[in-house]
Amino acid sequence: MSWARPLVLGRLVRLAWLLPLAAVGLFTLISLAPIDPVQAYVGDRTALVGSDQRAAIAAAWGLDRPATERFGAWLGGVAQGDLGRSITYDAPVSEVIARRVPASLALIGTAFVTSFVVGTGLGIAAATARGGVGDRILRSLAVVLSASPGFWIAILLIAVFAIALGWLPSCCAAPPGLTLAEVGIGDRLRHLVLPVATLSVVGTAPLILHTRQRLVVFLDGPAAQHLRAHGLTERRIAFGAGLRHAVGPALNLHLAGAGELFGGSVLAETVFAWPGLGQATARAATGADAPLLMGIGLSTLLLVFCGNLAADIAARIADPRLRHPRP
Repeated sequence: MSWARPLVLGRLVRLAWLLPLAAVGLFTLISLAPIDPVQAYVGDRTALVGSDQRAAIAAAWGLDRPATERFGAWLGGVAQGDLGRSITYDAPVSEVIARRVPASLALIGTAFVTSFVVGTGLGIAAATARGGVGDRILRSLAVVLSASPGFWIAILLIAVFAIALGWLPSCCAAPPGLTLAEVGIGDRLRHLVLPVATLSVVGTAPLILHTRQRLVVFLDGPAAQHLRAHGLTERRIAFGAGLRHAVGPALNLHLAGAGELFGGSVLAETVFAWPGLGQATARAATGADAPLLMGIGLSTLLLVFCGNLAADIAARIADPRLRHPRP
């Protein structure tokens, strides 16, 4: 894989200038937000906290210093491996992220696999039934899913499966009062179903349409006609050579859209009280917790970068012509 080395090095060079730009942009947006971190921290205790106490809280968090000075101090800490201390959780940012990453990865990873399998499978089904009733139904479903807000999907799933039918829990990663260590795999999976279903909608609809289009072009092409002439059925062609033709680009598309899953996880984790990075992001945003927002933002950037790099490598493995593009 000699072709992979220049690809990885080139992307690392891009990351080297992208990270500082992202850090500056993110810190600027947080600084301009119309939220007072001290007021957000005080909350309903406004009448009990005097001006001297507010000043002491601001000084303890360094909020009494200019924004440029705060950013320089944060940058110096990052250079030493210190992401700062979260205002919301009163704990080091690295610890908050480390505690919540496993829950987020479990949710996002399961949703990634689920949406890929379901989206690709339905796309293949639509292509084999092209022009028929099944094809029209699946294409309409993809359009509806792509236009449906995530919070609406979440509310609908909760109303049907948690409230009306009572089949699935609508909150948290474990039953109330219990920790993950105290519940079995069955309870964990039951709590995972609705958040995964909500988040999977993000990636399913594009895959249905993309896979269908790729496979229809292949099935109407000369390669498929040659296979039909040798007696192969439409289904066998679709799930044989057609599948190999469509899965590679579908995986590339799905990996490239990993950032949308991270964005959707904020909504899903907030609605279902899932103890991951998305929920922490929502709490940090409402509290103007700059250190935590900066840490989560840059961590997410790194994860999306890795996803895009994996997509590029997967595309070149699937199609050798991409390994040495023409100038």
